[in-house]
Amino acid sequence: MTDAPIRTRLDALAPALRHFHSALLDFAKGEYEFLHGPVGSPFELYSLVMNNPDFQWLRPLSGLMATLDEVLDAKNKILTEQNLTDIRGALGLLFSESDTRFADFRAGYTRAKGDNRVRETEAKWREVLNSLEA
Repeated sequence: MTDAPIRTRLDALAPALRHFHSALLDFAKGEYEFLHGPVGSPFELYSLVMNNPDFQWLRPLSGLMATLDEVLDAKNKILTEQNLTDIRGALGLLFSESDTRFADFRAGYTRAKGDNRVRETEAKWREVLNSLEA
């Protein structure tokens, strides 16, 4: 049994989510800099992302992306339709107004979705996700 069709589809989703995450991170950095002044270096930004509450809202998406990467990188693992169902379900929960666990993410996302790059990268990953159902 080959998992190539499923792997190919998930391999397309991973970078699309990374671009979306990058756009959200840039937005969060802009919010932070507006309040606190410029972030001086990539290391300082990394430290802020890991430790500062202003960036915590990004964590659920970061974790989801890490899990997807782990699944894709696992040796001797055959991917199935269940993997597609799982990623669809996880993304659905992240954006679901009824799931209170991700309220902080949605609040940050709501602030960010006015940003052109956030909208463009979101449209891209949603397009890839919708193609997973084909």
